[in-house]
Amino acid sequence: MDYKEAIEYIHGTYRFGSKLGLENIRKLLEKMGNPQEGLKVIHVAGTNGKGSTCAFLNSVLSEAGYKVGLYTSPYLEMFNERIQINGKPVENERLAELTQRVKEKVELLISEGNAHPTEFEIVTAVAFCYFKEENVDFLILEVGMGGRLDATNAIDKSLVSVIVPIALDHTQYLGETIGEIAAEKAGIIKENGLVVSATQSIEAEKVIKDICNEKNARLEIVKTYNYQIGRRSLEAYEFKSTGLNGFGKLKIGLLGEHQIRNCILAVRVLGILVSEYGIGIDSEAIRRGLENARWPGRLELISENPCVIIDGAHNRHGAIVLDNFLKYHFKSKKKRSGKMIAVIGVLGDKDTNGIVEETVQFFDSVIVTEPENKRAMQVDDLKALVEKKIDLVEGIKNAQEAVERALKCAGPEDCVVIYGSLYLIGHARTLIARR
Repeated sequence: MDYKEAIEYIHGTYRFGSKLGLENIRKLLEKMGNPQEGLKVIHVAGTNGKGSTCAFLNSVLSEAGYKVGLYTSPYLEMFNERIQINGKPVENERLAELTQRVKEKVELLISEGNAHPTEFEIVTAVAFCYFKEENVDFLILEVGMGGRLDATNAIDKSLVSVIVPIALDHTQYLGETIGEIAAEKAGIIKENGLVVSATQSIEAEKVIKDICNEKNARLEIVKTYNYQIGRRSLEAYEFKSTGLNGFGKLKIGLLGEHQIRNCILAVRVLGILVSEYGIGIDSEAIRRGLENARWPGRLELISENPCVIIDGAHNRHGAIVLDNFLKYHFKSKKKRSGKMIAVIGVLGDKDTNGIVEETVQFFDSVIVTEPENKRAMQVDDLKALVEKKIDLVEGIKNAQEAVERALKCAGPEDCVVIYGSLYLIGHARTLIARR
């Protein structure tokens, strides 16, 4: 099996759907020799900020000299991004070899009368094998969806369970209320484990506390709102937090006020690693790691003159974050010299109304398109929603053509903001890099 065949095999298993549950993944991992056992895992669940929090943790631990595995989803431009060590994606040949081995075990499972594993289960098995064989010092493991029944939860224990802010998302799978969704997210909490949670809604916090009590787990809820912002630019944010004693002013390269909250959460997790496990992480590694952390496709400035920003704002919460960011950096329409042009593409199972309501009125014109995904919202349906809020709306089905159209319309003083589904963001990022 070569790399192309491996990717075709992995994506070909998409037809088996998305099934929450641990029976299949545990059987598959058992066939693979249980590679998840013995890994020192930092397990991250929640709705908003998982990837960014993982990026901060990964960057700091790498700066501290450790060999750090990172497993995330989805990818932006290249599948290998999902499985990294110290920022370097798994090599094509290695991915192909591991996928071949997992495929053989999948076929054995099926011959024994078991259900076919899902795409996410197969990729998770590949990742566990890779990190085990590479003998990583730590594995930062991002939950795919939910937590309790997510394939990543096949691990028996973790160094710490991290829960970022919880909001309504994937309601068809996880529940209709914040409490129901919180119960699924908090399902990663282990017996007698350590738990670090961001500030949550009252409903979500109660659920997390109840589960911690049931499992005799120690919980720290971080006051992620406890900070004062200093300088803000399209290159970096500076802040101080009274909750992070001894650090004074910190700088982060990830943009947006919400990233300050993700950063504070990550630093407290690092503090737990130091205080509870004696892991060596000095303050300079923390400073360098926070400043150098990158998480592509999230409020990322990828071009100037014209300014081009891409952002995976794929739910209402993300849309609010984007709106606040734009209002701060670009002010109102009356105060800026250039035009604001949006390109939007979303998946049909997302809170499209929420995304549209929170953002589109900021723009002078909007181009709606379709991400390259079977779940993409049809361009005419999205266009009809946007037209309720703004007059200048154009629908272009092909995502590449939509991005090209926006760039062609933009002058040196204008700003193009491409947002919505990460499938659209990745496509746009690749296209603009080639230009």
